[in-house]
Amino acid sequence: MPVYSIEHTTTYRYGEPVSLSHQVAHLEPLTSESQECLHFALEVWPRPLELAVRTDYFGNRIHYFTLTEPHRQLHLAATSKVTVTPLAVPLNRPTATVGQTATWLRDSADAAAHQARQYLYPSPYAAITPTVADMARNLLPPGRPIVDGVMEMCAKINRQFVFDPTATTPATTVGEFFQLGRGVCQDFAHLAVVALRSAGLAARYVSGYLLTQPPPGQRRLVGTDASHAWVGVYVPGVGWLDFDPTNDCLCGDRHISVARGRDFGDVSPVRGTVTGGGRHTLSLGVTVSPAGP
Repeated sequence: MPVYSIEHTTTYRYGEPVSLSHQVAHLEPLTSESQECLHFALEVWPRPLELAVRTDYFGNRIHYFTLTEPHRQLHLAATSKVTVTPLAVPLNRPTATVGQTATWLRDSADAAAHQARQYLYPSPYAAITPTVADMARNLLPPGRPIVDGVMEMCAKINRQFVFDPTATTPATTVGEFFQLGRGVCQDFAHLAVVALRSAGLAARYVSGYLLTQPPPGQRRLVGTDASHAWVGVYVPGVGWLDFDPTNDCLCGDRHISVARGRDFGDVSPVRGTVTGGGRHTLSLGVTVSPAGP
């Protein structure tokens, strides 16, 4: 059972003083059926009068605060310690078909179906487009077992699209990404979410971290990791399974979940509004490393 330490820093530098800032942060890793957050701390500079914590609608822990003193820089430093125990699901185990699951999600009065049903519909960052719906019809026909179909979908997305951190922005739509053919993990995850929903399946967007391995013979560099994103799909009789289309794999013990929602808008690491500030720059640093117990 691996244990990880995570350091995540976020720094906004403003061209003009900010007189008022309201911020919400999704930075605390989840405690769920597959992982436990053993420790979390968030430091904010300038220091707010109050740093409040609550659980949002989707079950994520969020921190929010207000700064009323003028400032030209906002710095957040989140530190976490997490243990991960991924669900043991044999990939050769028969699962419900796409059609059976779509019918169950639509018609069942079961509590699990009711909970998953909210992830069936388009959302602001995950609008269903004809091109993605066509792709889903080919990869996820009604008679296909879900896990088989999702694995092939991830493989196709991985082959067809290029990871390029300079090609898109957080505002890039699924349709724009499909035309560009390149983007970041957020784009890969949104595309997978849209494809699954267009096939009548419940799909949610998951933000988190991925432990990366340095090249052989080289040491891990501090601050060079990044936030990651993938997709969760509900499989009757199994529960939620997470798949990583950016890396073409079923998520395992190197994936650390932070927040879940309909799309990026529900789980953005830091978002808010400011008065003043002018132009700003954003600097991020993430380090994920194995830790002792």
